[in-house]
Amino acid sequence: MTSPSDFTPKSDFLRALIERGFVHQCSDFAGLDEKARSGTLSAYIGFDCTAPSLHVGSLLPIMMLAWLQRAGGRPLPLMGGGTTRVGDPSGKDESRKLLTVEQIGANKASIRTVFERFLTFGDGASDALMLDNADWLVGLNYIDFLRDVGRHFSVNRMLTMDSVKLRLEREHELSFIEFNYMCLQAYDFVEINRRYGALLQMGGSDQWGNIVTGLDLGRRMGCPQLYALTSPLLTTSSGAKMGKTAAGAIWLNADMLSPYDYWQYWRNTEDADVARFLKLFTFLPMEEIARLAALQGAEINEAKKTLATEATALIHGRVAADEAADTARTTFEEGALALSLPKVAVSAQEIAAGLGVLTAFVKAGLVASTGEARRQIKGGGLRVNDAPVTDERGIIGAREFEGDGVVKLSLGKKKHVLLERA
Repeated sequence: MTSPSDFTPKSDFLRALIERGFVHQCSDFAGLDEKARSGTLSAYIGFDCTAPSLHVGSLLPIMMLAWLQRAGGRPLPLMGGGTTRVGDPSGKDESRKLLTVEQIGANKASIRTVFERFLTFGDGASDALMLDNADWLVGLNYIDFLRDVGRHFSVNRMLTMDSVKLRLEREHELSFIEFNYMCLQAYDFVEINRRYGALLQMGGSDQWGNIVTGLDLGRRMGCPQLYALTSPLLTTSSGAKMGKTAAGAIWLNADMLSPYDYWQYWRNTEDADVARFLKLFTFLPMEEIARLAALQGAEINEAKKTLATEATALIHGRVAADEAADTARTTFEEGALALSLPKVAVSAQEIAAGLGVLTAFVKAGLVASTGEARRQIKGGGLRVNDAPVTDERGIIGAREFEGDGVVKLSLGKKKHVLLERA
């Protein structure tokens, strides 16, 4: 295995991935590069259906599939309708909560819409195809699987995998069903190669052990040469994990996180991460990224706004991205009330009775509890219609809704929600 910095790719696919920082490991750079140049390379990445939406941490592998298609390859996003029933132990100290078949189906239907923003689906040679490993895993006969597939796995080697070893070293329970996960993931590679001709599996670097196990299983079961490629696990310059904030996960579905809040997440990128994130999470040309990366001082905010708008456009569309940018400019730069801020409806009965200010901030989703609201008030962090909240027993009533018919709630300088009459 060669370091990506030591390899000069000839294929458009690997050239784009390496120069933009997508590549951490590859089982055979030269071999994969040749396959990418010689024809339509089919590759897949698996996504488990553990929630109704993917979060920003899944954006990097989606972008890898998009770059594959742009280079003439065939992307095969794989929904884990089967493996989600088991639960991936990678990076977890505890067993994942097992979901019902109905929950998994609903999650799968919800998250697959994201891929249509990035990939072109159809019947052409390079058109994407959505797969679901439930198609071949659910109907497996357990005895036949043990005989035909299980015999190729060494328990000794499985115990050395990080997903297993770390759990055992910490003396945290690892269920037998989770122990089987790497067998199922490896078998996915064999099936997807046999059914769709995929030669490459991609994923995060925490999946390296599982992916190369699939390479080994493919060799033992008569598949052609298969390849593995992983991306780095991303953290911000301050060490925070991508996709998580103090307020919760940064979801990709608009019904779980508004386009405005999504835009704000990228706008608040740390200075040191702007150039890297422009390479990974936009399709901007490298020359334009270099120009934006060279901005210094206050001008770097222009690069952050470009990142926010381009990243938001990929998920929510250009109109929503431009509206989010306009809302931010109106709210922060012009000091006006932007009516396109996220809104929460309040019933006439609540307004007539008087809505407690603590309850209002919880209802708006700006704080998790009334206790947190009290702490924010003591620190001067809450405002109603731009006026600081000083009385935790304050009431929001009909008078506050006069004028535009909305009440602006603010947490700090950057988080705002409008209460509006239902």
